[in-house]
Amino acid sequence: MLSEAEIADPNDTYYPEQWGSLVHSKFARRRHYESDEETAAINDIQYRFSLRRIPLAIINFYRVVAFRWTLEIGKSFTLNMAEVFVTVAYITLLLIYAFINTTFEGQRLDVIYWSNRTAIIACSQFPIIAALGTKNNFVSLVTGISYDRLNYLHRMMARTCFMLLCVHVAGEMIWFPSSFATLNQDWVRAGIIAMAAFLILILVSLRPVRSGVYEVFFYIHFVGVLIFLVGGYYHAKGAYQDTNGVQGSYWIWPSFVFWAFDRFVRAVRLVVFNYSYFGFKSGTGTMDASTELLAENIVRLRLRRPSHFHWSPGQAVYLTMPSVSTLPFEAHPFTIASLDSSLLSTARTEDQSGSGENCETQVLGSSAPFWKELVFLVNVHGGFTKKLKKVAAAKGEVKVFVDGPYGSSPDLTSYNTSVFVAGGSGVSYTLPVFLNVIENVRKGKSSCKRVVFIWSIRGVGYLQWIEEALIKAVQLAPPSLTISIRIFNTGSSSATQPMEEDSNSSNPTEKHGTSEQSAILSLRGVKMESGRSDLDALLKEEVGIASGSMSVSVCGSQGIARAVRHALRFPVSGPSSILRGGPSVTLYVESFGYA
Repeated sequence: MLSEAEIADPNDTYYPEQWGSLVHSKFARRRHYESDEETAAINDIQYRFSLRRIPLAIINFYRVVAFRWTLEIGKSFTLNMAEVFVTVAYITLLLIYAFINTTFEGQRLDVIYWSNRTAIIACSQFPIIAALGTKNNFVSLVTGISYDRLNYLHRMMARTCFMLLCVHVAGEMIWFPSSFATLNQDWVRAGIIAMAAFLILILVSLRPVRSGVYEVFFYIHFVGVLIFLVGGYYHAKGAYQDTNGVQGSYWIWPSFVFWAFDRFVRAVRLVVFNYSYFGFKSGTGTMDASTELLAENIVRLRLRRPSHFHWSPGQAVYLTMPSVSTLPFEAHPFTIASLDSSLLSTARTEDQSGSGENCETQVLGSSAPFWKELVFLVNVHGGFTKKLKKVAAAKGEVKVFVDGPYGSSPDLTSYNTSVFVAGGSGVSYTLPVFLNVIENVRKGKSSCKRVVFIWSIRGVGYLQWIEEALIKAVQLAPPSLTISIRIFNTGSSSATQPMEEDSNSSNPTEKHGTSEQSAILSLRGVKMESGRSDLDALLKEEVGIASGSMSVSVCGSQGIARAVRHALRFPVSGPSSILRGGPSVTLYVESFGYA
């Protein structure tokens, strides 16, 4: 899906408003503004109309229309206007090319002529479709756009080609009414088998099927694509030999090359990043992962961070767990919730005593996993994640093969204000990016003056997932950076009363959790409220006090993503607001769901 920026579990992707934000990050002026809220509010009052901001107003107008105006189909399917335009333009272009200049031997719109042409046009798109569907492809290498942002194009182009092939089939049936007589030819039967496989692929790729039974889609997609390409190749080759027409098979075999290239790269990465499993290092189990059931539908997966493995905030990896998955080669994508940095580490004094590991654990507390390990927060649905939940319930360990990282990290260094919005396990994306902003400010690499962290949770216990990391982040923030953390407990009618009641609990674990929760809530800028967050009001408030440039990063359900998009439409991010000195807002979206 093309959006201002969208990955997560077998997910809906992470695509930009980002072409515009990339230009912004490279060329935006790094102006320094007053960071306190009172001054920002004064600046808001003093905004004046300026014609010099017309180019910026045009850019923001484009962002709103292209990426925040959406066509919503049901509760889970959303197309933004950029996707709608690209889809309509692509279909129109192929149909025009298919039916223009189709006069053959004096007969206009000759059936067999345009029928064969639609088939050739469809075949010419197969290599591009195959490339866009792989994790390591030439398009990404050339453009720098990660595979997850290209997945929408993969699906859209495949469905358009299916439509063209249906036109081809209809033309053949019109031209050869007695086509059943040709079924004894192998190339004809190969074409029928290929179309049947393609039809099944189209049906199982529909969002309700993908989200409901992803493993079924995964297996059928793998086998179905193979059958379709092989059948299509022999059909096109046989048709050329029988009719002496255009050789369509020339367009099909490169698809196998792109697929093989992706598999080769992934195999090499698996060996490189998991070398201890392949006998290249003494010892075993260095990549074994521990599991823990944090909530009813949330599993935390932790494995030792390989010294040679590095990633950027917001990136994801593919995890293969042979003991959990149905097939041993299944790979599932998950966002890395930890940070590839020592920001959260605490320097040990020279006179510390005791064993190194124990002392380090004591000093670092529960924040240690967020920089010492690879951490994943897995949202349990069905199939693979349901099996993983059973392992986590017993606190078992699993062997994990890591392939990645994939995706790109948003460059937020040029923004004066950064807002992060997450729901539940969506914090696995926003937390490392949030911590990265603080680290860049500490190192002088970012001009950010204000950071807002909004997290919606279903219970107070969710805070324990990241509480120590948040505490350290607030403590490490330089004085020039204002931090506001807003926690919304949607599973409680009161945000403070339950914690007061818990303080009298006889369970020592509950007491410990309560004291930690009280510690984080006692920090300046941290506030916890009950009920759902009013994202529309919160974002409009932040836009109202912001100046310069502002980024909004969101990871959560489709409902949360929609609410954020709606809040940042006109007039909040409209031309009138920009011309009067309002902030230029860039939106990054990473949604839950299936691609």
